[in-house]
Order: sequence, then structure tokens, then C-alpha cells
Amino acid sequence: MADPTIVFVDIESTSLRPDRRAWEVAVIVRRPDQPDHEQSWLLDSIELDLGNADPQSLRFGGFYDRHPHATKELRNAERLFSEYEVLTEVERLTRGAILMGSNPSFDAETLAARMRDNGICPSWHYHLEDVPTLALGWLHGSGKPIPEVRKSDQISLACGVDPAAYARHTALGDCQWTRDLHDVVTGAKQVTA
Repeated sequence: MADPTIVFVDIESTSLRPDRRAWEVAVIVRRPDQPDHEQSWLLDSIELDLGNADPQSLRFGGFYDRHPHATKELRNAERLFSEYEVLTEVERLTRGAILMGSNPSFDAETLAARMRDNGICPSWHYHLEDVPTLALGWLHGSGKPIPEVRKSDQISLACGVDPAAYARHTALGDCQWTRDLHDVVTGAKQVTA
């Protein structure tokens, strides 16, 4: 049986409420025997319903520091995408794949709700995998010390992956971190081009 396609996914969102919207989305697609494919998008804030956003959630994800509409800077290489464009591409990239991340159900619920509102059917595999939970199991099985505080950063450090080495609380940075943590605890090797 061939290895399944896995997709590391992360979003930065406007709030924690069920009606939240993603303002930044990233994926790292891993297909068997192919190099990883990284992609991220910033969504056009016109579609984000920012009047209904939670300022603390926006601060946590760095919206005020990183989103071109908040900083009033649109760098040459940046392009803002419509929600429909992003969701259509995310559906294509995740079709049949296993979603992985840190609390991937949060990301999947956010994306799935917005996909359905846009007439798109989420089609990833129904079973999501939480990488820090996988890492905690690896720590137990390897006999390594278990962190007293079972938070993802402490679990990651106990596995030898320093989360501070990544652009945390950016969608792509968090994808890269969970990918690398996954690879340490599963022994997976990335295919290089």
C-alpha cells in the first residue's frame, strides 16, 4: 500500500469563535517520492469581516504587524487573494490527504465552514493527526522524559525540535515546525529535488 499524501496545515484567524475566518493560510503538501510543496496565502481583508474579529486573536497571529492592509504596505512580491481563490486551491491540494498540524481540527473546522459557505466541498481524509500528540506518544514509547507542562512547545523541545527556531504564529512557520517535529518522531525523511 502506498504512503498517503499528507498536508501540514495552519491558519491565522480573526477569532476563536465558530464564525472565525482565516486571514492567512499555509500548507506543506507531502506526496510519496516527491519534494515537499510549500504554499501560503494572505487573504484580502475586505472579505474577512474584521468588524466581527477579536483584536487579541489578530494580535496573536501578527495581523497588525504583517497583513498589508493593517501595515499599509504591499510589498512587490505580495499578492492578496480572495477567500474563494484560497479555498479552491486548498481543496485541490488537500483532496484525499491526511491533514496534520498542531490542533489541526481548529484549522480544518475554519476552512471547512468557509468552503461550504463558498459552495466548495472539503475533501480531505476524515481522520486528522495532531503532531504534538503524536510526539507525546513518541516520548512515552522512547522512554524519554515527559514535560511537566504538556503544551506543544514543551513537547517539541523534549523531542529536540526548538519551536523558537521557526516563525511561530505565522501560518507557514507553524507548518514548517509541525513538519519537522513530525519527521523527528516518525523518522520520515524529506525528498529533495
